[in-house]
Amino acid sequence: MPMLRTLFIAVFLSLYILVVGPPLLIYTWLTRNPDAIYWAGVKGVMFFVRAVGVRVRVLGLERIPPGVCLFVANHTSSADAPAVVGAIPRRIAVILKESLFKWPIVGQVFLSAHFIPVNRTAHDSAVAAVEKATEALRTGQSFLIYPEGTRSSDGRLQRFKKGAVVMAINASVPIVPMVCSGAHRIMEKRSLVIHPGEIVVEFLDPIESSGYSLEQRDVLNEQVWEAMATRLPPDQRPLDFPGATAEPAAS
Repeated sequence: MPMLRTLFIAVFLSLYILVVGPPLLIYTWLTRNPDAIYWAGVKGVMFFVRAVGVRVRVLGLERIPPGVCLFVANHTSSADAPAVVGAIPRRIAVILKESLFKWPIVGQVFLSAHFIPVNRTAHDSAVAAVEKATEALRTGQSFLIYPEGTRSSDGRLQRFKKGAVVMAINASVPIVPMVCSGAHRIMEKRSLVIHPGEIVVEFLDPIESSGYSLEQRDVLNEQVWEAMATRLPPDQRPLDFPGATAEPAAS
């Protein structure tokens, strides 16, 4: 059954992309408006996620401030990406590894939605991606960043790289921390097996970056990290963080 769920998503999501993708790409090129193709992608993926028994519960929507924001989330699994993106009630852009942009149709959709490719192994590429995203923030495009840089192997929060807070400080936009729990049990890292269950996505109180200078980026980074670590379940907190447990809490 777990592999059948994966096969179901692979087959029917591919068919959905083939049917819906090309006409929406043409529409986007003609209108220069990515809203339709973005929401078709998000809603389509979320439909198939729910169809295989994965529930997404969203908390704290009222904490999202109006205007441009930099959303930051923890990253544990391939399952948390649709849950996190689907929870954000506005169109956002994402910095994604450049190999994803080579997929037929999907890569063109990402570009049409103003997503930014990055080669995470090349420092110059990472710097250029952050600079491009910062400029997009200044012009009104909200972004989602995974500040850990890579997926956690055990579901626990890892230390953050500094790119996200540098973007926020340079663009003078608030940071909205998001915590995603349970996704690593839905789909483990480097596994294609999908298990039914619930993913919880919670928006935390926004953190203003305008009062910080670049020289204070480490302080802001730590503030965001601590806010997220505090709100994660005990089994997803770093082992050296207060309240962390080695096993999931009893339900």
